[in-house]
Order: sequence, then C-alpha cells, then structure tokens
Amino acid sequence: MFSPGILGTPLTARATRVLLLGSGELGKEVAIELQRLGCEVIACDRYQDAPAMQVAHRSHVFPMLDALSLRRVIAAEKPDLIVPEIEAIATDVLVELEAQGQRVVPTARAAKLTMNREGIRRLAAEELRLPTSPYRFVGSAAEAETAGRELGYPCVLKPIMSSSGHGQSVVKTPADMSRAWQVAQDGARAGAGRCIVEGFVSFDYEITMLTVSAANGVLCCPPVGHVQIDGDYRESWQPCAMSPAALARAEEIAKKVVGALGGWGIFGVECFVRGEEVIFSEVSPRPHDTGLVTLGSQAWSEFALHARAILGLPVPAIRVVRPGFSVALLGHGDGVPEISGLDRALAVPESQVRWFGKPECRGHRRLGVAVATGDTVDEARDRARACAGELSIRML
Repeated sequence: MFSPGILGTPLTARATRVLLLGSGELGKEVAIELQRLGCEVIACDRYQDAPAMQVAHRSHVFPMLDALSLRRVIAAEKPDLIVPEIEAIATDVLVELEAQGQRVVPTARAAKLTMNREGIRRLAAEELRLPTSPYRFVGSAAEAETAGRELGYPCVLKPIMSSSGHGQSVVKTPADMSRAWQVAQDGARAGAGRCIVEGFVSFDYEITMLTVSAANGVLCCPPVGHVQIDGDYRESWQPCAMSPAALARAEEIAKKVVGALGGWGIFGVECFVRGEEVIFSEVSPRPHDTGLVTLGSQAWSEFALHARAILGLPVPAIRVVRPGFSVALLGHGDGVPEISGLDRALAVPESQVRWFGKPECRGHRRLGVAVATGDTVDEARDRARACAGELSIRML
C-alpha cells in the first residue's frame, strides 16, 4: 500500500507503481522525475512508442476513452497512483475506482471536471465567482449562431473536449459561424458534441500560474508569460513582469481554483491580464506545456515539483534561478521527424533542446522545444530564438 515518504524498488514486489494515462512530452518528463525517486512507471497511450513509453518500465496501448480497456490495464498493473496526463480519458472509471480506494492524481473529480470546458467553467464562474470571459454553452450550429449574436463578434468557438487549440476558431462574422462549428466537430478529442462560445476578451498579455498543491501547502511558481497561436503555445517565458496588484490577484485566483479541485500535484492555471485586472481562462490538473520553460528557469522544474507533490513529499520554496524563455519546435508534413542543426543550436550560450521523440507527424505537431536562460528575459528570448532558428525539421 502506498505510504507518503516510503518508496520501494522498481520491478520488485514492494515497488511504488505509477500508471501514466497519456504519454506525450509532458508525461515523459514526469516519468523521468518519478524514476529519479525510484518509482516504477507504466506508460499508457493510444499509440505505440509515445515519448513517455520510451523511458517507462512498461507500456500499454489502448484508447484512453475505452472504459473496458482502462479497467483491464488498471486491474493488471495494480498501480499505487494513477496519473492522468491528458484530458480525454474515461474519467467515470477513475471516479468509481477512487471511491473504492484507488489514488488518482490530483483527484478523479479534478480529472473529470477539467476533461471538458463546461465543468471547469461552471466551477470557476458560477461556484467560485471568478471573473471569466462571457460565455454560452451550445449544442448545435443554430445555438452557436444565437450565442454569437448575444455575445457579439468577434467571438471564440471551442469544443468543450479538446486541447492545444484543436477545433478552436476565432469567429469574426456571423457568416463564419457555420464553418467554425464544423471545425469544432472535427477537432473535438472526445467526439463531436457541445461547444463553448466565448466573448472576445481584450487583454494585455496571457499568463500561466503554475500552482503546486503538496503536503506542505499550496505554492505558486513565479508567473509564466506565453504566446498562443490558434490556441496552441508557441513561446513562454519566466518570470513574466506583472504589477504587484495583478500578481497578487493571479495567485489568489490560482489558489482558489486549485483548492476547489483538491488533491496533490501541479496545476496550470491560465489567466488573461488587462492592467491590474486578472481574468480566469482555463486550468489543467497536470504539468502545462507553457511550463516547459521551467526546465531552464527553475531549480525544480514543474515536472520535478509534480513528482514530489503526488508522492506526498514536501516541495521547496519556488524561485526563478535564471530568467528563461522557451520556443516550441513545430513539424509540418507527414512522416517520421528528423532534426538537424543541433551542433549550431547548442553553441548558443545557456541553451538546451528537448527533442520529444514522437514517432510520426501528421499535418503539424509540436516535436520539441528550445529553452535558454540569460541575465534577463530579453537575453533569454534572443538566445532561445537563435537556438530554435538553427534547427531544421524534415519528415522522412
């Protein structure tokens, strides 16, 4: 039985077994950190040779939304901890198993609520009374058109079950809504269905408050600024300059959301900032892609903090050691990715490249990240962009 502060030896009867549901690049970093602490890691995903599978002790391939397959794997592996690393999972199974004593990170309720935008938006706006963009939930193209008229144009249409910008559109005119609805249906990760229409929010910048809930309390990392295009992260930096009032409000919002979701682990709380006003956007109950910058900027990356927290261990005081900047490396086309130019890229001072090892690319996909540090965020930005600029990605 799992006990905080006691860890067994991998591949023995007393191993501390962690089952990852989702094995992408973020899961890979979590797997590495868990193994550093002596955990036995089992990686699961819908496709073979996902990044975390390449470093895990064992792996399983099955559709994450298939309740029967999920039950079968959990029964076979008997994990001490189940760690959802993606949104699209058969969360009702996790809720049922948690009620029977299974530990789910951070909680099965958090995984279920954040799997779709409706659950988390209603929690934030209607229960916690946090400021959010105006919104409507819709179940048809006709309802989306009505919502667009009520909220005004431009507005944003998103599937309630998606991530990384899949199915998301900025709808500029009423004539664009029908096409945006179809894009949302095609891009939804858990099948076509309901969507959210959000009123457009004018903001100065976006941030992620990486917030860790651990045995010794709830702590916020220094804010991470980021740029998104079509709902997908392209660059991030830490620390993001904020006024003291805005930072205090952002930390307050993040801690309220994390407290309401409960459990241990790191959460990525996304917010819009306009002057000193902070508006809640979304939350992920797991490491966040914009937090890849912490691989260089913090003594303990978001992945290391997550591993410690979910194992019931205290986390240290969090601070930026060096200002950092990250640039996502995107692949375009179909095939097996190959990267070149690493010799020139890594000649850039204080730079590093993480090549995720994804087995294929279809269309466009985030395949790696360039991270750099410097005396200032501006210097780190110039280095990260220079590092990324030396790299070439092609499909074989």
